Amino acid sequence: MTKPAIPQHLRRSDLRATAQLLTLATRQVAQVVEGMHRAVFDRIGLPGADAPGRTRGITGMVYRSIDGVAAGVGVGAEALLAGAERWLPPAPDGPDSPQRLALRAALNGVMGDRLAAQGNPLALPMQLVHAGTVLDTAARLTLPGAPGRLIIVLHGLCMNDQQWTVTNSAHVMNHGDTLARAMGATPLFVRYNTGRHISDNGRELAAQLEALVRAWPVPVTQITLMGHSMGGLVARSAVFAAQQARLAWPVQVRHLVTLGTPHHGAPLERAGQWVHTLLGALPHTAPLATLARLRSAGITDLRFGQVRDDTPTPTDRFAHTDDRRQPLPLPEGVASFAMAATLAGQRSRVAERLLGDGLVPLRSALGQHDDPAHQLAFAPDHQCVLYRTGHLGLLSSPAVTAQLLRWLA
Repeated sequence: MTKPAIPQHLRRSDLRATAQLLTLATRQVAQVVEGMHRAVFDRIGLPGADAPGRTRGITGMVYRSIDGVAAGVGVGAEALLAGAERWLPPAPDGPDSPQRLALRAALNGVMGDRLAAQGNPLALPMQLVHAGTVLDTAARLTLPGAPGRLIIVLHGLCMNDQQWTVTNSAHVMNHGDTLARAMGATPLFVRYNTGRHISDNGRELAAQLEALVRAWPVPVTQITLMGHSMGGLVARSAVFAAQQARLAWPVQVRHLVTLGTPHHGAPLERAGQWVHTLLGALPHTAPLATLARLRSAGITDLRFGQVRDDTPTPTDRFAHTDDRRQPLPLPEGVASFAMAATLAGQRSRVAERLLGDGLVPLRSALGQHDDPAHQLAFAPDHQCVLYRTGHLGLLSSPAVTAQLLRWLA
């Protein structure tokens, strides 16, 4: 009797991945509850444990038992499910469905650093995708007629490479494909775990592009980097990492295009950091600050647009600090372009500082900063502002396509 196939959106490893997530959730909830329990004890003057937020005596033993049992059950369940995967029905062939990939991408954006650290099967590896196929750069690629020009396209937080393709008024649009056709180039879409540190993704992309250039069937003569939102930060980080490692491919970079990129941070992450600070300031809500610490490294990097990991005085990434980034100018010898959007109908201080595109302020997207060391020198004719356009609207706007063609084609 043939075993029924697993539905298209599921994989054999999903049970193991879910067990890991449930274990993490159980331990985090127990930690929050114990912290609130401790806050009540402090309020009525009962002695506390040595560690902040922990309880003692029988109460403490109960919470330690919950944590230990959850951890033990999690490890046992993971091992059991890993061994049982081969007995499950066959998984569907081929890559993830668009729905599954979108779900994984969103989950990776929120907690992708934890997924990667745990080896969770839901963690997305960094991959270069061409025409829907993941490229293997370990061996020389066979792509008949491939030109020596490449466009490397990077998505934003909680997104994936397939989401560059959007429908607007029944017309299918993809800025990367359109630009590649006009320039006689090959578009390569980067799929990556947006919950990791931007600098970690930058280093990995730098290494992958070095391997790609070596594996490309013809000599690479020109590289264009284009990133939406966080993708623009990863692109800048990759160039910096490659130059630090003295890799070869940055010499071929001719263009850098950023669409709605928070070069100097995004207010929503700063708001999240303030929520974390305020919760921690009050005794009864301090345990809830633990939940705010679940947000990924990629998200906290967006507070100020952190693209380097060599901050002089590193601190707890959840702590309230001023902007301590090391400046990173635009790469020399590269024509750099910034596309920004605003929900407002015209430019004003309110639109620039408060509205922006709903997620990224205009000044941040244009690389403007009060500190000259952080100011990004986009030439005036290399900047474009779109009005009545939101952050995701940049992906579906014909005006963006037209401007990209004017700049590059």
